[in-house]
Amino acid sequence: MKSSGANTVGAYDAKTHFSELLERVARGEEITITRHGSPVARLVPARPTPPASNRQEAILMIRQLAARNRLTGLSVDELKLEGRR
Repeated sequence: MKSSGANTVGAYDAKTHFSELLERVARGEEITITRHGSPVARLVPARPTPPASNRQEAILMIRQLAARNRLTGLSVDELKLEGRR
């Protein structure tokens, strides 16, 4: 496989050696794919997905914040008018 730099590969070679590139990326490398010498894409290692409990905790915190901060006494029309001033 030809590469113009340590982590740069032409599009044709990337297509031809895709499995090998995936192995390199799985080991932590970042690879830039070029077309006619111009970068067009990057292969980077996937970030681990945070556990669902983190998402649920964030949702709960947002809901608690929203419950404490209400726009009482204001209508949507009043807010629109205020924003246009």
